[in-house]
Amino acid sequence: MADVLFTNVRIFDGGGEAPFTGDVLVQGNRIARVVKTGFGARSQPVAGARTIDGAGAFLMPGMVEAHTHFSWNDQPSLDAIQRMPPEEHILWCAQVAERYLDMGWTSCVGAACAKPRLDVVIRNAINDGTIVGPRYLAASQEITVPGGLGDTTQPHLPQSEFAFGAVVSGAEEMRRCVRTFAKWGVDSLKINLSGESITGMSSEMSQFTSEEVRVCVEEAKAWGKRVAAHARSTWSIKECVRQGIEVIYHASFTDEEALDMLEAHKTEHFIAPGLAWLINTCHNASQWGLTPEVTRRMGYHRELEAAVESMKAMRKRGIRILPGGDYGFAWTPHGTNAKDLEYFVKYVGMSTMEALLSATAWGGPMMRMGKVLGYIREGYLADILLIDGDPLADITVLQDKSRILAVMKDGEFHRAPEMHAAARPLSVSPMTRWAA
Repeated sequence: MADVLFTNVRIFDGGGEAPFTGDVLVQGNRIARVVKTGFGARSQPVAGARTIDGAGAFLMPGMVEAHTHFSWNDQPSLDAIQRMPPEEHILWCAQVAERYLDMGWTSCVGAACAKPRLDVVIRNAINDGTIVGPRYLAASQEITVPGGLGDTTQPHLPQSEFAFGAVVSGAEEMRRCVRTFAKWGVDSLKINLSGESITGMSSEMSQFTSEEVRVCVEEAKAWGKRVAAHARSTWSIKECVRQGIEVIYHASFTDEEALDMLEAHKTEHFIAPGLAWLINTCHNASQWGLTPEVTRRMGYHRELEAAVESMKAMRKRGIRILPGGDYGFAWTPHGTNAKDLEYFVKYVGMSTMEALLSATAWGGPMMRMGKVLGYIREGYLADILLIDGDPLADITVLQDKSRILAVMKDGEFHRAPEMHAAARPLSVSPMTRWAA
């Protein structure tokens, strides 16, 4: 790990202010110095540090993906995801983890895995350097009830061997399930509090009793684990607030009471709506048999309208909305996750500044690392992106891997900027598109 001095860069520090021209010194895995300078000004070299002249490129914190499924394998159904053999599945997860880092997602929050220990194994392998990937919080399988979302068992096959989710019925089965996942080392428990229309159970249906939910949360907290919920229905959203479930995925169908409850507890919850799933299921899944006519009958077009209105209302109330959700299906392939930021601007009405903050500053607390992650500030972890272009002018540049000139995680380059061959061997090439 070599010290690095970024000079002549436009710094978006995650604080919500306009970018400024300056220098950033990285020493070890931390940001040691952030200095404002004039455009074109050059800092004096720092002894022992490699100097990167950004030539006016945009420097920002690494992004945080709030609803990640590494084990979803870009297939069109839950069965196709779950039935991948475990040997191939773990290799798939390793490849996908690197893909996220390639695209500037330096931290990810697991939101469920397709087999009991996939997330735990991948997290551990990233942490010990066996594979390359973002820092990662590992999730359980989706916890569901017989007949609920995630119960893909067949009557003639052993339930435990061929289930997409962990199927429980009653409070004591829930307690045992949570304890088992805690034993295996997950960071969070994922509970499916509502349905999903594509599986035959309406998104507006809810499938657990309040007592089962209470036991899940109680047991998870006893083990020091977080709870996240698939919660599309109005009841399920309210149940998350009532029961203290910190992470709420989807939150499509709200009413005034649900919005009031969320606003009253807005520092206690994170919302990751997964708009990409709804948008692309409605409009871009025809080749897999999900034509707009089919998805309209399923109710997805109505849900998309409801979700957009819910997110607009939450934004106005200051409720945290974060990017991520159900990437890893055929029509939402891994690596396209920055589409969420475009959707936040296009559908929810966020400014590009708000969209960037949702992926950076708000991601620190989502990772439970709010004091050290999500900003370009002295003392913070050196998770840094160098971008050819200005995401505040065009948020879509973050979808183009070729525009992500450098990715640094924890003070080390995953992808270093290209260097001049001659005159300035330690400087990146001029940003012709940015200069224009």
